Order: sequence, then C-alpha cells, then structure tokens
Amino acid sequence: MNLVFDIETVSVGFETLSESQQEFLLRYTESEKDQQKKSELVEETMRYLSLYPYTARIIALGLFNTEKGKAMVFYEGDENDEWVAEEKITKYKGVDEKQILSYFWKYADKAGKLISFNGRNFDLPFIMIRSAINKIKPSKNYLKNRYDSSHHIDLLEQFTFYGLTKKFNLDFYCRAFGVESPKSKGITGMDVKELYRAGRMKDIAIYCGQDIKATFELYKIWDEYLNI
Repeated sequence: MNLVFDIETVSVGFETLSESQQEFLLRYTESEKDQQKKSELVEETMRYLSLYPYTARIIALGLFNTEKGKAMVFYEGDENDEWVAEEKITKYKGVDEKQILSYFWKYADKAGKLISFNGRNFDLPFIMIRSAINKIKPSKNYLKNRYDSSHHIDLLEQFTFYGLTKKFNLDFYCRAFGVESPKSKGITGMDVKELYRAGRMKDIAIYCGQDIKATFELYKIWDEYLNI
C-alpha cells in the first residue's frame, strides 16, 4: 500500500519559550526604530511560530491508505474521543502528540511509499524533529535524496519538476486539475490557529482529512499523466 499523509501544527506559545529563545526570535525586531514597523515585525514573527518544529507541535495527522481507500486522522483530544465520518471512509481518534508520532511511524513502516504535498520541505522534517523532541526515534530517514521518489513522492516537487517552475499551494493545484479543494469547505490552513484557540479540534481534524483526500486525487492525476 501507499500512504498519503498530512499534518496540522500550532504554536506552543511564545510565552512558554525560554528568555534566550524569545530574544533569538525577536533579534531582528529590536533594531527597528519605527514602532509601527516594529509591531508588524513582531506580529509576523508570532504568525510563523507554528511553522517551526522547535516552536510548534503537531495537533493533527491524517493518513490515507491508497489500497483500501480508507483514512485515519489522529488529532489532539481525549483518548476516548473516537468517531467515524458520515461517508464511512475516515476514522478520527483523539490522542496526544507523542501518540500521533508513534502512529505515524507504525503505519509508515508498513507503507510501500509515502505521498505528500510539500512533505519534503515541511511535514517530514517537522515530524522527524518533533519525534526526537518526544524521545521517539524515526524508523526511517525519508530525506536523504531529494530526487529519489522510491520511498516518498512529494507532489509539490513533482508538479514543479523539482523547482523548475513556480510553486503554488494545494488549493491552487486542486482547482487547476479539477479536484475538490479542502478550502472549498470554508477552512484554510491559516484558520487552524484560531480554530485551535476556539477549541474546535474536530473541525481541524476534518480539515486535515480533506487535505489527504485532495492530495490523493492529485496523486492519481500525476501518476496517470506525469509519472513518466
């Protein structure tokens, strides 16, 4: 089987970082004399904290089994919180981050290939660093050779021919190829932070599930027409 995957992340909170870490993150803002520009720089720094594995954690991870056509989404929640979506394809389970990572490596070990959208530049490095922080040793290094797609197919790399053409986001490619975009449901990746603050974890989990389904549809198009 091949396994499509995607993660959603959120900042651990700037105030939880050490004083030296905070100083490092804000080092470029201190020299700015204009208070408005300085505030904008600080705001920008805070906005990007969810993109770094040292300042953020994984709150949802979606896995889609291409052989069975079934999906599993693990998300930050109570361990007794388990449910199945109406379409009977996706199962959701509440766990903590350490369990999310353990499940990822368990299923990745069984997969013939991993499939992602921008997984090489974001998801996989994030997963590996967060695994180490949670004292979990990654079972495999999927980042050794950028041009080797025998174990991991990053569709963003494939659709740009490894950086030869301009990169677009998942929504853009979905609309270009006639695939239903997860953003058509009214939620985007930029909304995850606010949804998390509002305690709407199930909405984040559903969004993550829609991401992996869209990624799988894009994979089928790439595999049929561009996997030459």
